[in-house]
Amino acid sequence: MTLVDKPSSQDLHQLAMKTVGDDLSAQGFEFVAVNSKIKKDPQFVCKKESQLFFIIVKASVYPSNPRDYDKGLMEKIRVHAEKYDAVVRFAGVGFARATNYELPLVKSEAYAINYEGLQNI
Repeated sequence: MTLVDKPSSQDLHQLAMKTVGDDLSAQGFEFVAVNSKIKKDPQFVCKKESQLFFIIVKASVYPSNPRDYDKGLMEKIRVHAEKYDAVVRFAGVGFARATNYELPLVKSEAYAINYEGLQNI
């Protein structure tokens, strides 16, 4: 395996963004703004039934739990969201090698996705 075979943090973030974006579309969210840069939060600003949502997306790799989030960051985003009467949601997306979670992720191998939807913050 070469270093090129390993997905970058940006690669994983883009996969997580696609996973969450597809889910939001399927749920009928209207996209107001999308920011696909890592650590530029929120990644999605959406509307649904006239409610504004700030959605933070985080990619993680097994064995990290994708539902774990930075409480300090979420509080900072929540305070910012209050100014816009927005609701904050967290979307953690986990990745692992499909054939064996203990092996490292590589671009040439299938991967498993662990995404359980939006979390209330």
